[in-house]
Amino acid sequence: MPGLRVVLAEDSVLLRDGLAGLLTRFGHEVVAAVGDSDGLRDAVAAHAPDVVVTDVRMPPGFRDEGLRTALELRRKRPRLPVLVLSQYVEARYATELLDAGDGTHLGYLLKDRIGDVSEFVDALCRVVDGDTVVDPEVVRQMLRRRRDPLAALTVREREVLALVAEGRSNLAIATGLTLAEASVAKHIRSILQKLGLPQTDETHRRVLAVLTFLRSGPTPTDRDSQTPSGDVRRLSR
Repeated sequence: MPGLRVVLAEDSVLLRDGLAGLLTRFGHEVVAAVGDSDGLRDAVAAHAPDVVVTDVRMPPGFRDEGLRTALELRRKRPRLPVLVLSQYVEARYATELLDAGDGTHLGYLLKDRIGDVSEFVDALCRVVDGDTVVDPEVVRQMLRRRRDPLAALTVREREVLALVAEGRSNLAIATGLTLAEASVAKHIRSILQKLGLPQTDETHRRVLAVLTFLRSGPTPTDRDSQTPSGDVRRLSR
């Protein structure tokens, strides 16, 4: 592929310089190398690059500023090629990125993948060509969650979550399951933690937990209770 004009956003000076040198060695031009999300925004406006490479976590908060800026840039230019780099597997970030626009011209790689230089440069070119490139480890985690997001819950936690989904209060759940109200609260805290829900207020997290429950379909216990008695032999095989 002919030389690409790249805007690079990475707060670590060593990694930023290393990536710039790597891309230059492969015939691409780093038109701007910046260290924060404001710099990324300004550089894209000034240079109209062929592709953006950005870290997820950037100053000032070192949370998801790089990702947020990438999503903002994609809203203004829906097919702007963006390759996002992350230090850790964050399937939630990958999902947010892939939901942006039509999902093309996007990539999400772990920084460890940069160690394989040819693989990294190939991923960059594929993103520019319109492909969607996601790190294999992120894909594995996304598939595990998609198979059954409730798999980590105990039977009792599933029972509690089903009652939360019905709109029951902690007191009503405790009464229905013959538990102490404090035990119900403990179960709910465990559910929210196991589902990996974002750290917002508990009311909002309960809503997200209910949505996860509803999207996952009936639990094994639910399916068993809905099966006609004539099917008992088939289930017991």
